[in-house]
Amino acid sequence: MKRVLILCTGNSCRSQMAEALWAELGQGEWDAYSAGSKPSGYVHPLAIEAMKELGIDISGYESKSAQDFQHQPFDLVVTVCDNAKEECPIYPEAKETLHWPFDDPADAKGTNEEKMPTFRRVRDEIKAKIGQYLGV
Repeated sequence: MKRVLILCTGNSCRSQMAEALWAELGQGEWDAYSAGSKPSGYVHPLAIEAMKELGIDISGYESKSAQDFQHQPFDLVVTVCDNAKEECPIYPEAKETLHWPFDDPADAKGTNEEKMPTFRRVRDEIKAKIGQYLGV
């Protein structure tokens, strides 16, 4: 089983969605994890809602610290924001490290209804990038 760690700053939106999407698209061949350099302590409700639209439940996910995974072996470590690329610890056990920056949907302005298109767009961009990497 291959292991991937997806990192961002708060571990509340992008990396949480990526963790679930990787697990889904990896078709049982990947163990996916996510963490943040400065974990927010929660998973954003609109990220939960965006994933629910795809039939994926992340409501039980938790925001985790990147430090907790530092000395674990990974086949791949992916940073999904520029801050995480700069702030996260080095993972010497990782076989490969990639940087895939995505907009932070938590920065969207307006009502929840007005913010949802941003969450959907970022979710879909993450899904497409993972699918491209995995060849699915």
